[in-house]
Amino acid sequence: MRQDTNNLPDVVYDVRGLNLWYGETHALKDVNLQILKNHVTAIIGPSGCGKSTFIKTLNRMIENVPGVRTSGEILYHGRDIFDKDLRVEELRTKVGMVFQKPNPFPKSIYENVLYGPKIHGIKNKQLLMEILETSLKASALWDEVKDRLDDNAYGLSGGQQQRLCIARCLAVQPDIILMDEPTSALDPIATSRIEELINRLKKDYTIAIVTHSMQQAARISDRTAYFLLGELVEYDYTERIFSNPRDQRTEDYITGRFG
Repeated sequence: MRQDTNNLPDVVYDVRGLNLWYGETHALKDVNLQILKNHVTAIIGPSGCGKSTFIKTLNRMIENVPGVRTSGEILYHGRDIFDKDLRVEELRTKVGMVFQKPNPFPKSIYENVLYGPKIHGIKNKQLLMEILETSLKASALWDEVKDRLDDNAYGLSGGQQQRLCIARCLAVQPDIILMDEPTSALDPIATSRIEELINRLKKDYTIAIVTHSMQQAARISDRTAYFLLGELVEYDYTERIFSNPRDQRTEDYITGRFG
């Protein structure tokens, strides 16, 4: 599954022989995969195949689950994220996360976006306002909320809340954005807005997205990884995965024979 990297963009994540267990359950099995800079990588597969487990391992969020253990390496810009000298807070500053359901804080729109920068010690009001506007513009939300920044974020629609969560993620200037089924709780119009946003964001960010929708993967991703029962079955250019998969199991899933 390792690819020749001579003519590829920079490798952001290089996953080598990753195994993960929940207690006695072997949830990820010898996964090898590279996530490339300024690419959208889609992670697809049936329920329970290890998609969300995999993406939550990339920022070590999976460690919050009792009884989890791993083997193998996950190199982030060449450094193993399991290195004991690497602080998890340092990693998560560079690796942002957007979840399945929008999870704004019960605070104002302003306080939601600037939560991270303030935690990191930024106090200059002019700089904070610049970060606020830049982040909201990048998440395609500025025009909709610029006159109501002091309103509670819970007053926003579901799609707006999800874009607010993306803005909150962008405010700390991450390197990569992980998205775990970010549109599954949204209506088709809000989903389309998020997909348009992802296409714009990849100019400046690397994005890995778990999606239950093969159509979404085909629309927005550059590369697609197909997981089945904890195994990475196939990883390739999205167009090739959907038009000419190498593995029969991939073809069976994409054509709807199972899953």
